[in-house]
Amino acid sequence: MLLGLLQFVDLVLSLVIWIIIAQVIISWLLAFNILNMSNRFVATVANALYQITEPALGPLRKIIPQFGGLDISPIVLFLAIYFVRLVILYPMMNSIRFG
Repeated sequence: MLLGLLQFVDLVLSLVIWIIIAQVIISWLLAFNILNMSNRFVATVANALYQITEPALGPLRKIIPQFGGLDISPIVLFLAIYFVRLVILYPMMNSIRFG
């Protein structure tokens, strides 16, 4: 039972990583005028990704300064997620499996 819960948490963290990657790519495409916010589909996707990722990235943006307009808060969040996975989640899963 606990192993299934830990695997679900791992799946959710993986999903969060992919959503953040999608948000970063969309923001780059918008910044370089490859995509246009006047397109309704692009605006919907961009706004949805922003609303999903802002609760996690917003507090980090307040703490971490921007480096020449470069937002490194997604990188910090990636590192935090990988830290949680490698230091907390995977050892717990292994102790349950081989325990």
